[in-house]
Amino acid sequence: MALDLVFEALASSPRRQILAYLSEARLSTSDLAQRFSMSAPAISRHLSVLENAGLVTREREGQFVYYQLNRDHLVNTLTGYAFEVCPVAGPLKRESRALKKSST
Repeated sequence: MALDLVFEALASSPRRQILAYLSEARLSTSDLAQRFSMSAPAISRHLSVLENAGLVTREREGQFVYYQLNRDHLVNTLTGYAFEVCPVAGPLKRESRALKKSST
């Protein structure tokens, strides 16, 4: 069943792109919504699927909820490798690194 949730989560292109952004930076729903042409509630639904599959974790800080990649999940290790060679996710991962550097 858990593996089914992972495959369901990874079946969506926007969710794979969200994972690419979260691969290097911890971001809020509004941070992610700014990078996609979809509403914050739509991003929240995608994040919920990713969280239910164990691919991301969330942490509340005041009024904001931040999401990050669950590095303990084997699929994330494999996905991280795939992001390095994927022509779509590679640029998103580089942008994520830049976001991380600018926030520190």
